[in-house]
Order: sequence, then C-alpha cells, then structure tokens
Amino acid sequence: MSNTTAHPGKPLPPLREQGGSGEPVLQVRDLVKHFPVRSRGLLRRRIGDVHAVCGVSFDLYENETLGLVGESGSGKTTTARTLLNLERATAGQVRYQGRELTELSRRQMRPLRRELQIVFQDPYASLDPRIAVHEIVAEPLRIHDRYGPGARAEVRELLRLVGLNPEHGNRFAHEFSGGQRQRVGIARALALRPRVIVLDEPVSALDVSIQAGVLNLLMDLQSELGLSFLFVAHDLSVMRHVAHRIAVMYLGRIVEIAPTRQLFARPAHPYTQALISAIPLPDPHKERARRRITVQGDVPSPIRPPSGCRFRTRCPKYAGELTESERTACVESVPELVERGGGAPVACHYAEAVELL
Repeated sequence: MSNTTAHPGKPLPPLREQGGSGEPVLQVRDLVKHFPVRSRGLLRRRIGDVHAVCGVSFDLYENETLGLVGESGSGKTTTARTLLNLERATAGQVRYQGRELTELSRRQMRPLRRELQIVFQDPYASLDPRIAVHEIVAEPLRIHDRYGPGARAEVRELLRLVGLNPEHGNRFAHEFSGGQRQRVGIARALALRPRVIVLDEPVSALDVSIQAGVLNLLMDLQSELGLSFLFVAHDLSVMRHVAHRIAVMYLGRIVEIAPTRQLFARPAHPYTQALISAIPLPDPHKERARRRITVQGDVPSPIRPPSGCRFRTRCPKYAGELTESERTACVESVPELVERGGGAPVACHYAEAVELL
C-alpha cells in the first residue's frame, strides 16, 4: 500500500464526518464479475475463470464519498466499471434510483450516462490528444445533443469551476501538467451535471505536491453540487481525508466497511489492521510504540482463490492465534459481511476491533 502524503504547502483537508442519509442513490447487491480464461491454440476452450468480483454489496448515499480500497488485484476498478455497466456483470444487481442497470443494453444506458460519470486514473490517456481542451469538455454535450447556443459559455464556466483558465480552452492536453489534465477530466465528467461520479484512482498518477489540490477541489465540488462519489484508491492516507465511509476489498470481496473515523480508530478485520498499521505516524515516539500487524506472502491467484476465507493464507491471526478447529472454520466456511459486535460489518469469523493509531 502506498503511503503518500501531500506537500506541506498544500495540506490535505481535515478528516470528514459521516455523510449521506436517506435513501441510497446507488445500491449494489451481490455483484459478481468473472472473466473467462481460455486455452491457447485455435479452439481456445474455456478452462477457467478469473474471479475478479465475488458478491460485493454496498450502498452509496446522496452527497457521500464512499472509498473503495485494497491492494492491486483486489477488484476495485472492476467493481467500479461493472456497476457503471462498462463491464457486463456476471451476476448481481446494481440499482440507480430504483432502476436495475445490469439488464440494460448500451442504448438503454445512454440516457443514464448523464447522471453516472467516471474520472479515470491516467489523465493523459483518457483525453483525446487530437482536439483542444474546449472540445474535450464539450464532447459529452455534443454526444447527448445538449450543445446549444450557450454551450461555449458553459464550457468556459466548467473550466473555471475546476480551477483552470477558460482562456486556455484552445490548448491541447499535452500542453497541460498532470494535475491540470486531471482537472480537465473532472470538468468533462461534470459537463452533464451528474449525480454520481466514480473516481478511479484520480490522484495516483499525480505528483504528491499537487494531489492535495485535486482532492480539495473534489471535496469543494461535492459540497457545491451535491455529488455522490465512489472513490477507488489504494492509498489509505489519502482515503482517510476524503471518504465518509470506507469499504476494504481483498481478492474480489469486501472484508470490512465502516465510517472512516471508526475504521481508523478500531479496525476489526486482520487485513484492514495490517493496512492501517503500515501507515507511518509523524510522531516518532508513537511510531516506535505502536502495535504492528503484518501479512506474509503475495495475494493468491484470482483464478484459484482459497476456499473459505480468502485472506486465511496471509492472515496473522490464522497463522498464530487460532486453534485447529477454528482454522477448520476458516478453511471450510466463507465469512459473511455482517455486524459482529463492533458496530460495522466485517467478513471475519474471529474479528476483533483493536486500536492501532
């Protein structure tokens, strides 16, 4: 896990209180996405599946940021793309304002694209280098037949809204810095006035000196426009400051989901505990005295995930604290994501909330 911190001249925002209330804007239930694995040769028979997302469930509320974190290969980006129907779900449900999305065709999804947008990880790769920034931001308006007489002024206002000079709309993407290009991507996502934006690691490709500026921009936009964010990231240090709630993913499953303050104060799943204990503390005395929880080995293959609890092959509790009968339960039974006395759902048979920071 990366432990990037912002440049001291641009501090990260303070920790957020729990946001969102009322009915969920987006509901995800038992979402599954498997990719076929085929043999080599002319016939290319199907010989297995990559278990990228396996039974993911969560709600996203109005004006809330839900963080989705985990190591590379945990299924975060696939989850994000599948719930927007950019990848077809293998099973499960995704409901937006009561409407089921997984059954919709590309044509049926098109009107909903106005309200469900995405900002990609690489700002340069996601922008067309052949057209000027004004046209990049205006492209969604043209696609959805909303480029009217006042559209040019609207694009200029969008550039101003994300902190760019509207006079630079005639420039091309390569003439901007990485942070400015990401702001262009955000402006494009805002063009159709969406309600939900999926942010797929929006600052991981940026220099640490400009990450905080983009994060503060996103939070200001959320407050001003009433947006709901699904924020995909691998950096818990960043997620701690931008998310109201955090869902931790491991090998295609959510293992813990809780309000951010609670998750950092008393994480309950051994994987969450290991991620948080890897974050360095600025106080050297606290850093030396803190409790460390480490995991061993690599993430198992999603083609042949472990039986029962998928984290057991790297779990420090499984390796050193459980009895033989308790280990048998970890091998044979998949832990459900349910509340186990700590106040938030966790997928561990023997979850125990501990203080780490």
